[in-house]
Amino acid sequence: MDIARKFKPDTILLWEKVADAPEAQRIINIFPSAQIKIISHQRYLSGAVTPGQALIESKRTLMIGGTHSFINDFDGNLGSDICCRPYYKLIPASNGCPYRCTYCYLAFVYRKYHTFIKININYDTMLRQINKLADGSLHKISFNMGEMLDSLALDHVTNLTPMLADIFSRLPNAFLILLTKSANIGNLLSIKPNNRIVVSWSINSREAINQYELDTADLDERINAARLCQQHGYRIRFRIDPGILHPNWQTAYADMIQKMLTSAKPENITLGTLRLVPGHSRLAAQAYPIETKESLQKQNLTELASDGKLRYPEDKCIEFYSHIIDTIRSFNKTVPVSLCRESPHVLKALKNHHLSPACNCLG
Repeated sequence: MDIARKFKPDTILLWEKVADAPEAQRIINIFPSAQIKIISHQRYLSGAVTPGQALIESKRTLMIGGTHSFINDFDGNLGSDICCRPYYKLIPASNGCPYRCTYCYLAFVYRKYHTFIKININYDTMLRQINKLADGSLHKISFNMGEMLDSLALDHVTNLTPMLADIFSRLPNAFLILLTKSANIGNLLSIKPNNRIVVSWSINSREAINQYELDTADLDERINAARLCQQHGYRIRFRIDPGILHPNWQTAYADMIQKMLTSAKPENITLGTLRLVPGHSRLAAQAYPIETKESLQKQNLTELASDGKLRYPEDKCIEFYSHIIDTIRSFNKTVPVSLCRESPHVLKALKNHHLSPACNCLG
């Protein structure tokens, strides 16, 4: 069940340079039981003994701060054997979210020294940077707000989506991609949608959600949220990523696809498989020892790609994708289906499945 709206930090780290800002005070007032610590630097060295303990601590610690740069220009370069597309990463919040996805790569990236969820509240800087990039581009550009955070998990705290929907409604060549595992769509349903906003759900089998995506919205919650957003007028997408080869995965994913495609009509579907930075499974085992005992450490990720991540052997990826695509086609013959960050060999092996060049991260 989605715990996003139940998020209550034990500690709020308040950067002294924004301590008197009305937005900082508004957020603090949402959590009256939290301990407030004024900090002079936007780094926080956890007292946790292990990175796994620090990861758990981070789920209960909120930092209110600011940043000089809300936007990261991703050029699509992931090395010689992984295909991707360029886009802009929009990062008004960072470091993680309340959810406990055991495979989350952000947990490994930030590990011990960034043990908090951070909200950057100097939104005037963010809006100027978005406008500058949009005004300076002759082509359409995409801002992905789901690469470094869950776009909606804390939207009831930040109230970012109404602000962003307003600015993007006035930028005809700019698109905002909201990627989420949440059902926290209250703000989205309270505003007028526009075709520059795309809401995309990361979706998985019930078994994968229950075992690997702890505290997130369950399958029914995500699909219902997508259905409601589509009825309200939003463009919606699904991203089946990471596909996980758990026992009985064929039946579980087929059941998921049937429910997904009989409830909503996505404009495209993107597929990907589990990929982990070497060493991540040890971190997950420290943080979530019960949940990961029989899971990540036994997934047999043996292929190290040019992006530095371990993957399933290519024949297993091809088997997974073939099954998923064939199942999608049994319910919807025309919806574009694409792969996320896959090798040329896998793409070539699936050429008869008529994959689309469409990408979840592009408007």
